[in-house]
Amino acid sequence: MSNEPPSPAAGELGELFVVSAPSAAGKTTIIRTLFRDYDFGGTLYYSVSHTTRAPRPGEVEGRDYHFIDEAAFRRMIDEDRFLEWAEVHGQLKGTAEAPIRQRLARGIDVLLDIDVQGAAQVRRRFPEAQSIFIMPPSFAELRRRLLARGLDDPEQIERRLRQASVEMRCYRHYRYVMINDHVERASRVLAAVIYARRHRRERIQRQIDRVMADVPAVAERATRNDD
Repeated sequence: MSNEPPSPAAGELGELFVVSAPSAAGKTTIIRTLFRDYDFGGTLYYSVSHTTRAPRPGEVEGRDYHFIDEAAFRRMIDEDRFLEWAEVHGQLKGTAEAPIRQRLARGIDVLLDIDVQGAAQVRRRFPEAQSIFIMPPSFAELRRRLLARGLDDPEQIERRLRQASVEMRCYRHYRYVMINDHVERASRVLAAVIYARRHRRERIQRQIDRVMADVPAVAERATRNDD
């Protein structure tokens, strides 16, 4: 049976979760495991980024990325349609802003899977966003994973490792840090962050008020006396 995190309260704004990691730290696998193991019932939206790079084997348009050419991407920049965008490993990547704001306004939580450059832009525009950084258990393991993927030539791998050494030092700018030494465990940690944010008193105040409306006044007086 799938786990079911509590849904956001009706009428409340959604929460923005920003997840970043260096290449091959396992971010995409953790997020897919999260959605596989937890039934969010439409209350958590996974934002699909736009990119100018070509699809990798197994990637699906609209699920992994929106694959567009550079001219179309730059038109979106000119029209100020991105919440964040950056050039990564020679390719452009960005997050369209309108779908994010529309869902947050409807009380739907949004999860962004973006790099450290994009996360910094989002934090400036959404300082209340919950940021999560995923680290590999070691740099040697990160190298091993990059080699095992078989997606890059040796020069590209070395470039990614150099970039990773820079990105991993950005962990201090994130509210939460996860070390991915086990995918299922890491996905549970990510779910726990979502659970915790959905149980904030301020967020469920309307639900609390409905419960408290049935509490007899004498019980409230007794509580004050106990204090």
